[in-house]
Amino acid sequence: MHHSATGFILIVDDNSTNLSVLSQALKQVGLKIRMAMDGASAINIVQQQFPELILLDVQMPGMDGFETCTRLKANPATQTIPIIFTTALADTDSKVKGLSLGAVDYITKPFEEQEVLARVNVHLQLRHLTKTLEEKNTQLQQGNEILEQRVSERTSELSQALQELQRSQLHLVQNEKMSALGQLVAGIAHELNNPIGCLVSNLAPAFEYVSDLTQIIEFYQQSYPEAALKLEQTLGEFDIEFILQDLLKLLKSMKLSTERIKDISISLRNFSRSDATAKVQVNVHDGLESTLTILGHRLKAVGDRPAIEVIKNYGELPKLECYPGLLNQVFMNILANAIDALEEGLGTRDWGLGRAFPDTQSPVPNPPSGTLREAAHSPRSQATPVYRASMPVATTEETSATCWTHQYPTPQIRIQTAVADEYVVIRIADNGIGIPPEVQQKMFDYLFTTKAVGKGTGMGLSISRQIIEEKHGGQLSFMSQAGQGTEFAIALPLR
Repeated sequence: MHHSATGFILIVDDNSTNLSVLSQALKQVGLKIRMAMDGASAINIVQQQFPELILLDVQMPGMDGFETCTRLKANPATQTIPIIFTTALADTDSKVKGLSLGAVDYITKPFEEQEVLARVNVHLQLRHLTKTLEEKNTQLQQGNEILEQRVSERTSELSQALQELQRSQLHLVQNEKMSALGQLVAGIAHELNNPIGCLVSNLAPAFEYVSDLTQIIEFYQQSYPEAALKLEQTLGEFDIEFILQDLLKLLKSMKLSTERIKDISISLRNFSRSDATAKVQVNVHDGLESTLTILGHRLKAVGDRPAIEVIKNYGELPKLECYPGLLNQVFMNILANAIDALEEGLGTRDWGLGRAFPDTQSPVPNPPSGTLREAAHSPRSQATPVYRASMPVATTEETSATCWTHQYPTPQIRIQTAVADEYVVIRIADNGIGIPPEVQQKMFDYLFTTKAVGKGTGMGLSISRQIIEEKHGGQLSFMSQAGQGTEFAIALPLR
């Protein structure tokens, strides 16, 4: 007979003879027994320790077997304990009532020992199998939960890996485009060099020739007075005085144009330089100037928008070891965004009512103690709209007091450079429409853009941050006030 090593069978009967007969029969096969003579005592025993099975007499004084069974089945903790009724009642109604209350079987008095043992054994085995099944189901459920969690984690990992792959592919496409554009621009700059060189070299003798011709005509007028009248008439027909003056103006204009083309050619060559594999020492200001030259056409007056004034406040900077081409790409993205912001302000304000920035230069605060990487993980302040606040940039109060004192100024971009501690800090500020708070949170998100289709890819600032932080070990941050302007700050380590 199967039985538990620690469990027991509870026998409940108000007749001591019945208790003795049942207990002796069950003990002979090695079962542990506990006994109670009424329903209340039985419930107290069950509350202290759960039995494997209960043999419950139906007819007892006070709380009978049916009431005892009802209370045990009403308790979730005891409702699964199998109950076998023992009774002298042989009518079908009593048996149906007992089974409907949750009993698993009936044993009729007087007892037949073999019948009692057989029925008890069957229900103990069922009890054991039920427990085993419940344990297996619990283990299976836990296993399923663990498996689902692992599948979910793996799915999340695969999803992140896919997103990273897609970002990498887009980066590769963007880098390939920039590389192709750089080669194209470099080629154009190279092709421009020859005609520019020809123009530059020919303009100088052209000036000399015109000067010589002017002197010859003047000398002829002075040396041959007898032919002066006829010469005056001939020269008057051609308005030679106007021609000589205008020719000099044309030559000067051509000279200025060739110098402008030469500057653009140099800027294109500097901007498109291919140096992504090794750092070189450069003057950061050269990159800024090259970028401004390329964007020169966008700084001119357009329609109702006056020309954008660029205010430069360059500090004394040592040469910086960096990837100039990539750094120029960052300058291009930030300056182009600043121009976009100023153009978006068209129609929302009357330009020209005041200056955007004060004449005095605001100080550049030192970076916080510790490395930029350590500072980058410090808690961000919730009091001011400053993001990645570990950057060595001015606070909102400082900026308000210096850059955005006057409303509705002429459109301006201020570029400020300085050395702060062991970093070169480049700050580019505009007095445009600013960035709404809900957009600020997503500024560096990949593929996020507020521009119309075809106007922006949403990769500019994301790639810029990657260039500054991953390629150069620096940081890129910004602060903005809606309706007043935005400032980006780039911090690059000197070492």
